[in-house]
Amino acid sequence: MTTTPDTPDFASTSLPKHLARGGIGFGALIGSIALLPLLGPFSLALLPIGLVALRGCPMCWAIGLMQTISRGRLQRTCEDGACTLTVAEHDSQREKASGS
Repeated sequence: MTTTPDTPDFASTSLPKHLARGGIGFGALIGSIALLPLLGPFSLALLPIGLVALRGCPMCWAIGLMQTISRGRLQRTCEDGACTLTVAEHDSQREKASGS
């Protein structure tokens, strides 16, 4: 039996989308500070954009990056109250095992 994670899911649907969110988020955060001498307090309007793109914090984005990379590669199964983490089989491995 495969279980769903009990922890929050920060992963994106694809790695390019997640990296784009990171570029926008970190770019907005850095821009809000770098543009402070030029635009004054108006540059701080970029802070909420950066935080929304990163889903709250840079650490949340980093956790999501790891989840996005590992999605489909690791599988958690629980039997008799004990859970194990294994490498998930891919379609090509299943075909080889079945003799097709």
